[in-house]
Amino acid sequence: MSGQDAWAAYFFPPPDDQVMRNIPGIRNEGELREFEYSMTSARQRMLEENPSLVAHTFDAAHLKGIHKYLFQDVYDWAGEYRTVNMSKMYSVFADVNNKEVDRYLAEASQKVRSTDWEKLNRVEFVKAASEVFANLNQAHPFREGNGRTSKIFMEHVAALSNFELDYDRVSKEIWNQQSMFSGPDFGHFQVRPEEMYPVFNAIAVPRETSHETQLDAEDEKSRQIYQQIMNGFTGPTGANQQQTPQTPNRNINHGLNRESGYGLGD
Repeated sequence: MSGQDAWAAYFFPPPDDQVMRNIPGIRNEGELREFEYSMTSARQRMLEENPSLVAHTFDAAHLKGIHKYLFQDVYDWAGEYRTVNMSKMYSVFADVNNKEVDRYLAEASQKVRSTDWEKLNRVEFVKAASEVFANLNQAHPFREGNGRTSKIFMEHVAALSNFELDYDRVSKEIWNQQSMFSGPDFGHFQVRPEEMYPVFNAIAVPRETSHETQLDAEDEKSRQIYQQIMNGFTGPTGANQQQTPQTPNRNINHGLNRESGYGLGD
């Protein structure tokens, strides 16, 4: 099957070829979006109430288990790797044809398993969590739902530590942008977890005080928080890199007004 045919196989035939095939047979894009949100939100609540529904092995099987549980009511391929290559904006995600998905997930798993999470202070936790997430995000193993799945996986990782993750402490816009920047430079394999440091510094909350402070996630407040975070961390390290269409400039105009639809938002 060609790449084009593999891509088309995820969708209904014309005239509904903008709607992904789904279990209830919904052929309206808006209705499918509402159904998907409703069902996955309900499944996520069940999973939060009973985390043992998915084995916490911190590997590809763990991630697949989360995805399958979340999307079991929506897509037949829930819990299965995508069969097509995907890209968004400046970045190209892991290539399904050369086992890159498994390589990135193995990097994430190795970091989780080799880290003594309970002993980490804030800075150490931020760095370790950023490395795990950057590899998950670059793997992007599923055709849809990578963001929600990775978010829960990271919560499972955080449960090994003295921190919780409060995703409301940064806006979706900031998260999406830094997730994009955390991908590898064009032609390279290594991810750039340092781009996620300010974000994980913002969302990491000590367990005993996790609900004492609620930060406003509105745009202006988010900009202020973001600047405070960036001022407290070493900035991106790619200042001298040649910029290409595949390598965004990480050092100027962080683009807080730009729509990206990236990372945990999908």
